Amino acid sequence: MEKFLPYALPDIGEEEIQEVLDSLHSGWLTTGPKTKRFEQDFAEFIGEGAQAIAVNSATAGLHLALEALGVGPGDEVITTPYTFTSTAEVVRYLGADPVFVDIDPNTFNIDPSLIEAAITEKTKVIVPVHFAGLSCDMDEIIRIARKHNLKVMEDAAHALPTTYKGKLIGTLDTDVTVYSFYATKTIATGEGGMIVTRDEAVANRCRVMRLHGISRDAFDRYTSTKPAWHYEVVAPGFKYNMGDLNASLGIHQLRKAWAFQEKRDQMANRYDEALADLPVILPPKARQGDYHAHHVYALRLTEDAPIGRDEFIAEMSNRGIGCSVHFIPLHIHPYYRDTYQLKPEDYPKAYQAYEKEVSLPLYTKMTEEDIERVIKNVREVLGKV
Repeated sequence: MEKFLPYALPDIGEEEIQEVLDSLHSGWLTTGPKTKRFEQDFAEFIGEGAQAIAVNSATAGLHLALEALGVGPGDEVITTPYTFTSTAEVVRYLGADPVFVDIDPNTFNIDPSLIEAAITEKTKVIVPVHFAGLSCDMDEIIRIARKHNLKVMEDAAHALPTTYKGKLIGTLDTDVTVYSFYATKTIATGEGGMIVTRDEAVANRCRVMRLHGISRDAFDRYTSTKPAWHYEVVAPGFKYNMGDLNASLGIHQLRKAWAFQEKRDQMANRYDEALADLPVILPPKARQGDYHAHHVYALRLTEDAPIGRDEFIAEMSNRGIGCSVHFIPLHIHPYYRDTYQLKPEDYPKAYQAYEKEVSLPLYTKMTEEDIERVIKNVREVLGKV
């Protein structure tokens, strides 16, 4: 049997390895010069006056950003059920409630036409999620938010580098954007995330709250040439800082972000060409002139497929190829289902998408032979060799 082809692997080069070794030799392992450098590089990558705050996960970033936007007990935050739990769980950390809005079945992104009906006097923030690396309909979301005096926080865990109408996600007229650098993401630091904002007050609050609510970073205190031991705890903060070992990876991964996007785009196009005649619905493409990050290649099996989604994944695994599902909608998970008395049919588009969706391997370490192997086996499993 051929070697197992996993669903995802990070693409780490010698540059990243040497940068990590340099950090190990330096003696500075936690938040320090490499983290500051990564933040500066990321702010320059996004541009347009962005401030970048490195954290130990996108979950941490979402939590810090919502807290900085003033979300608290009794508030409501509108988002999609078609996302990973972190998008909604951070709302619960703050004593607020997530309010789900169904998806556009073509893109799997939140359907803007349904947002206004979900707004109440308790609504504080709208959180669109750029599913798979395809941007949401941001003009309409921003219009609705401004009309109702709401904040917008973009969950861009899948969306580096993604553009919307020619503008890089992170440069739109929103309040905060949060990225993920988890091991499977388009750039990887193992664990890690980044908050991007142009709001000075939000940036300052996130910086303070990411490290115990302390008024000064440990790096600033410990590297000062003059006595600088004094600090103040100004709020009950969190332990969300990124360390230099993770940032060492990020410095070089970021430099490859556009090259990675180009390769992912080529692989997605190859899948599109080879699978178009199968009983599947192909993933949507980016708008003309825009970039899709292609974090996920999400197929949907059609009703006339010879087997169901679960059987398809099992058969691909038997053939040595890992597939996944993105996502199990939040409203059918026990916590959200029971806490908010939700039923599958409450968000029918999200539930219907979930029942048929399967994600194929798509990562930049894949070779052409790997891609062709996936194609060959998908075609065999679906009866069109």
